[in-house]
Amino acid sequence: MNRLKDATSPYLLQHADNPVDWWEWSDEAFAEARRRDVPVHLSVGYAACHWCHVMARESFQDGEVARVMNELFVNIKVDREERPDVDAVYMEATQAMTGQGGWPMTVFMTPEGHPFYCGTYFPRAQFRALLQAVHKAWTDQRDEVVAQGQQVVTALTPRGSRLAGTRAPGEETLAHAVKVLAGSYDAARGGFGSAPKFPPSMTLEFLLRHHARTGDEQALSMAGHTMEAMARGGIYDQLGGGFARYSVDAGWVVPHFEKMLYDNALLARVYAHWWRAAGSPFARRVALETCDWMLRDLRTDEGGLASALDADSEGVEGKYYVWTPTQLREVLGEEDGAFAESLFEVTGTFEHGTSVLQLLRDPEDVERYERVRTALLSARAHRIPPARDDKVVAAWNGLAIAALAECGALFGRPDLVRAAEEAARLLTGVHLRDGRLVRTSKDGSPGANTGVLEDYADVAEGLLALHGVTGDPGHLRVAGELLDTVLERFGDGDGGFYDTADDAERLFRRPQDPTDNATPSGQFAAAGALLSYAALTGSERHRRAAEGALAPATALAEKHARFAGWGLAVAEALATGPVEVAVIGDPEDERTRALHRTALMSVAPGAVVSTGPPGAEGVPLLEGRDLVDGAPAAYVCRGFVCRLPVTSPADLNRELRGQLD
Repeated sequence: MNRLKDATSPYLLQHADNPVDWWEWSDEAFAEARRRDVPVHLSVGYAACHWCHVMARESFQDGEVARVMNELFVNIKVDREERPDVDAVYMEATQAMTGQGGWPMTVFMTPEGHPFYCGTYFPRAQFRALLQAVHKAWTDQRDEVVAQGQQVVTALTPRGSRLAGTRAPGEETLAHAVKVLAGSYDAARGGFGSAPKFPPSMTLEFLLRHHARTGDEQALSMAGHTMEAMARGGIYDQLGGGFARYSVDAGWVVPHFEKMLYDNALLARVYAHWWRAAGSPFARRVALETCDWMLRDLRTDEGGLASALDADSEGVEGKYYVWTPTQLREVLGEEDGAFAESLFEVTGTFEHGTSVLQLLRDPEDVERYERVRTALLSARAHRIPPARDDKVVAAWNGLAIAALAECGALFGRPDLVRAAEEAARLLTGVHLRDGRLVRTSKDGSPGANTGVLEDYADVAEGLLALHGVTGDPGHLRVAGELLDTVLERFGDGDGGFYDTADDAERLFRRPQDPTDNATPSGQFAAAGALLSYAALTGSERHRRAAEGALAPATALAEKHARFAGWGLAVAEALATGPVEVAVIGDPEDERTRALHRTALMSVAPGAVVSTGPPGAEGVPLLEGRDLVDGAPAAYVCRGFVCRLPVTSPADLNRELRGQLD
């Protein structure tokens, strides 16, 4: 066992029995490199990463390779999900030096942390040769190596905003962004660009909001087609629900099998919003199945949600999920096996004659389909499942809280709302200390890593969504405290935000990237939460901060709209106000509930909702609002300027639709 035996990260613990003398990221590791006068080898990955497992088996578990690593380098292993700041700055260096990135990420650097050679996965023979080549360069050409590292640092040190913008996206920019997306849209298979294809969650949210505000049918069509194609393909688990990380092909057939909390939280929410916009029963089913999968497979004993399920089981990628015709018949018998083979496209779509299940058409015999699906899911439960990464990440749980709360409210599932509240209690009780967040916890114990911008922003987003569903003013209060920390600790002085706080560990540069990746960028996530908070409280300070944070989306929309999906979605909310709805009445009164549900069903982009009895305190939007002739009432407002209250769901619906005309 090496030093990683005491780590809390499941990824690091996967490497605890390597013969490599691993260090965790620490000042002590770099001090050791200076003492020994050797370079640092940094390896970054995550627990569900298939190619990380491959490189571990080929190289890090090999005694001869480990001997060379230990003799020539100080070796540091980092979980990118625990330390997104470390991952961000060295991934930028990797992409700058190689033109591409990915995990595992392999970086060689000076004892001062300056990278001079970067890459990703290396096969064993190539990696061993690389170790010797780097050692030789360090020994024979030290001055050149150190100079190269300094050049990388200088090149990556920002000299002002790389995506400078003067204002948030306006009407013309938002319309242009739809045209840019249409230019890369795959009309045959849905999605944008070619293989590999990742679920474009934030872009889908933008398209739905743009359609709601403008009536642009092309936006709705691109979103709906993409969501149907994804959920009918192999990237979606047709038996157990939930989405895999991405599809290796352009048709959503063969996934990279790891299943991440963040993808599923974002997708459950956007499928619910698609149902709200278009009334699709298919969208409702996928949203609920995805929520159920999150709670069934990722929920921890403490009420949080674990990070991911691995891609591999029994050392084989996808083994848990794929089927052969023979396996179907063994479980279902001849007739139902043939039915399942045809329905689920079991035609050898994966490796070694196996297939990923797809559902390209709805079955005519629904009862038979449900029977077959239940039997296959039950049989699959006897297979050895993929490992679970049990750490709870604050940001991703914030995304899940928003999804569970909204799906629970929209689909009449109070159990989902309760699950959202339990996750919120874990975050506020374990992750939040003296107003500051820690990024991760495990088994109810907080980790040592401080929260980054996306943690504060996404947790605030989740709490604000939960407030809209429950009316609990405590959620609004905590969200406000988190956003105040964002304003005080993360600002760059130019209207944007750094990804780390001003008192976080100093790396060779302070990370700042406003572009969306697999999740909303911290900056755009902060913009969304700030705008919602401003709409609920009337705070001009928070609204101005939101507008400033959206400025990079204007530049991105010109050619790269896919990387600003969440920023553009928030800009759609800004363009409509956003709409504010205050529902006043006894929460146990069915008339109050009907008004509240009607408010939550509004498709107005980014609409905020709050509900409480007359005289409710702690929520500025509710203050001064009262019943109307003793009946529950709803007030539709913009900028705290409200129209006359209404008392019937039909009248409220008309008021809300009128806000989009």
